[in-house]
Amino acid sequence: MRLGLAGGGTDVSPYCDEFGGAILNATIDYYAYAGLEPLNDGKVKFVSADLRQSASYDAAPMLECDGTLDLFTAVYNHVVKNYNQGKPLSLRMSTRVDVPAGSGLGSSSTLVVAMLKAYVEWLNVPLGEYELAQTAYVIEREGAGLQGGKQDQYAAAFGGFNFMEFGRNGSVLVNPLRVKEWVISELEASLLLYFTGNARASAEIIHEQRQNVRNRNETALEAMHAIKEEALRMKECLLRGDFQRLHEVLRQSWESKKRMASQITTEQMERIYACALDAGAYCAKISGAGGGGFMMFLADPIQKDKVAAALDAQHPGGTAYGCHFTAGGVQAWRVP
Repeated sequence: MRLGLAGGGTDVSPYCDEFGGAILNATIDYYAYAGLEPLNDGKVKFVSADLRQSASYDAAPMLECDGTLDLFTAVYNHVVKNYNQGKPLSLRMSTRVDVPAGSGLGSSSTLVVAMLKAYVEWLNVPLGEYELAQTAYVIEREGAGLQGGKQDQYAAAFGGFNFMEFGRNGSVLVNPLRVKEWVISELEASLLLYFTGNARASAEIIHEQRQNVRNRNETALEAMHAIKEEALRMKECLLRGDFQRLHEVLRQSWESKKRMASQITTEQMERIYACALDAGAYCAKISGAGGGGFMMFLADPIQKDKVAAALDAQHPGGTAYGCHFTAGGVQAWRVP
């Protein structure tokens, strides 16, 4: 999974296609797992352990998306068409994701990257990180018809701290950042993840955000331009280890993000935000499109438990989490 530190939303079309986008994100130690087992019975079996759903089909060149585990189906269809000459595959794909769906941590895109990587390992398809991420993006946006940005797939493929640039011509450039170990350690010590208890309605938020760009909504566009600039400032803060300015950037980024679309924040989220700041948090922002899911707080490491206790007392439906940053992207291996 990934935490979006700055620039979130500028990777969504048509904004990035017209103005170019900039994102700074980092991967954390919550994962999506995909296990692929070849079968000889002419069946395609999908199993999601965390969702407690399963589906079984006769192996075919194209499976119908029937509303059950459609992400699995979209990945299968793309792989068969593009990497197996249209010939059906018989297999069992089993998955598990560490965080709830709609978390805002990029879970669906990370899952697609994991499943695709499993197929790539099995079929010996030579896809590098860029190709893997772009293919996952096409599968999710076109094959499965889900709305969203581009950062999640690239975060899962590359891993680590990355500054990503999304060009007007569809180009993507991922710039890995050499963040000092003490800066990463301070971030980890200060970071508190808080699940609000509500999954987010990201499709509606992203649809409104895209419409605001098409309709040239001045408030929303100015907010997106500001968020893009804040990604550049965040990169400088991380590389210099300037935490005071980093806190300022996160506070400004949250205020800018709320102007991008009307559903990004809710009364509950504003109460959670105020509660955390009253308890000593320096700053906060929503992870992902908004509307729910995870919020991210930075606080004095010694005061972090106090912030978590205040949130638990006032908002018993939520859950506080810790996390660590990770350096590596998606991995695949074979078990004899």
